[in-house]
Amino acid sequence: MEYLIIIVIITFILSLPSVKGFFGEIFIRFLLKLLDKEKYIVVNDVLIPTSDGRTSQIDHVIISIYGIFVIETKNYNGWIFGSEHSRNWIQVIYKTKNQFYNPIIQNNGHVKAIQDILSDYSSIRYIPIVVFTLKANLKKLDVSSHVVYSLGLLNTIRLYNDENISQVDLERIHQIIINANNEDAVARMEHVERINNFKYKVEAGICPRCGGRLVERNGKYGEFVGCSNYPKCRYVFK
Repeated sequence: MEYLIIIVIITFILSLPSVKGFFGEIFIRFLLKLLDKEKYIVVNDVLIPTSDGRTSQIDHVIISIYGIFVIETKNYNGWIFGSEHSRNWIQVIYKTKNQFYNPIIQNNGHVKAIQDILSDYSSIRYIPIVVFTLKANLKKLDVSSHVVYSLGLLNTIRLYNDENISQVDLERIHQIIINANNEDAVARMEHVERINNFKYKVEAGICPRCGGRLVERNGKYGEFVGCSNYPKCRYVFK
């Protein structure tokens, strides 16, 4: 009976989203270790400042002679629907639909944060890649960016084989990113709290910048959500 209880507890723990996410990240890290270390430098779990005074947390950054790969991992299951410029994507599990922020747009924000700290290197090629685990079914995606399953990650990285960064600059860029990376536990907790607070306000229809109402508008790329206090507040939920 004791063993049955232990098995039930272990099964429950392994089913928790945070635990699943942890193992998903471990698998991606294992794959990235297979890259040629003379050509690729992998930095995991990067937290760097952004130009607006906030922080950007990036799952994996790969500095290589072929450019900089910026990896955003998603440990979702179910059917996944989305398009390149849509604000949200949809996850379907049986008859339940959930929306989540477009990971392409999210990852483009990570790229911008790295570009800001590497402003002296204007000719660098940046390759953003969104990676889903095999639990997901990428049912219908209208995208031109790289959105792949975890097992296709290395093949996607190896599509790029023309040199873009010299060996000398490779180490310099690596050092800049390492120096900018904030490993302080308190700073990382504050980042998570800020993200959670942001999500709560947006989900409640509240502008996270000024506290106004979020309303739907029409723009160049179709409908978007922005602050009702425009033009005083120009916040747009991208």
